[in-house]
Formats: sequence, C-alpha cells, structure tokens
Amino acid sequence: MAKSSRPDLAAMLVPIGRRLMALEQPILDAAGLSMWGYVVLLALGDEPVRTQAALAEMIGADKTRIIADLDELQDRGMITRNPDPDDRRVRLVAITTKGRRTRDRAQTEIQQAEEQLLTALPLADRKAFLRCSQTLAELIRSGDL
Repeated sequence: MAKSSRPDLAAMLVPIGRRLMALEQPILDAAGLSMWGYVVLLALGDEPVRTQAALAEMIGADKTRIIADLDELQDRGMITRNPDPDDRRVRLVAITTKGRRTRDRAQTEIQQAEEQLLTALPLADRKAFLRCSQTLAELIRSGDL
C-alpha cells in the first residue's frame, strides 16, 4: 500500500484546535466564562428556551455534567431556568440579555483573535476553510456524520 500524501485529519486539526483554545481562554477568563459556559451560551442562540436535556444533547455533554455550569450562569444572571408549564419536572433554559451581551462580546473578540491565524491563508483558501469547517460541524451536530 502506498504511503499517504497527507497527514491524518486529527493530526492536522488537533494542533489547530489547541491553538484556538489557547487564543480563546484569556478572552473567556476576562468575560468570566468557562469553556462549557460559553458553549452553553452559544447553543442557546436567540431561541427563547431549550430543555436542559435538549441543551446537553446539542452540545454533546452529559445532562448531569452541565448542571454546575448552568448553576453558575444562572447565578450570574446570564440564563434563566424555569419549570416547563407542561411538565414541572423539566427545566426550560433561556439566555438573558446579560448572557447574550456577554456571549456576543466574547464571540466577537474570539473571532478577531482567530483572524490572526486565518490571515496566514490566502483569502480564497480562508473562505473555503471556513465554509468546509462550518459544513462539517453542522453535519456532525445534526448526526448526519
């Protein structure tokens, strides 16, 4: 069998992911967010509510794993958790105005920092990389991959 002309995807993507996380961490620290807290705020989007279980599934976390992060976000006024009127055992999670502002500010700063890496690529390659990355991420999130 012939030797591959490229490294495995994980061998290429893991160092990129580590570098991106290193860029993000100081921004998240300044915003007072954990990585999971930020992921929760991103997942809530601008939709009014999600159940805790649906939120956990969406971000790929065990529903008991994110309880402490949800507690912290709620204590800081970034989310609300209220009983579902149709099923009082279920908690509905919604992002607050403060949570949205914090998330949006952090995301803007993170994406500005990402530009430092992306400028190493020619513009056409940068656009293709972002488009392909977004497509793969969406396919994975949807369960199609």
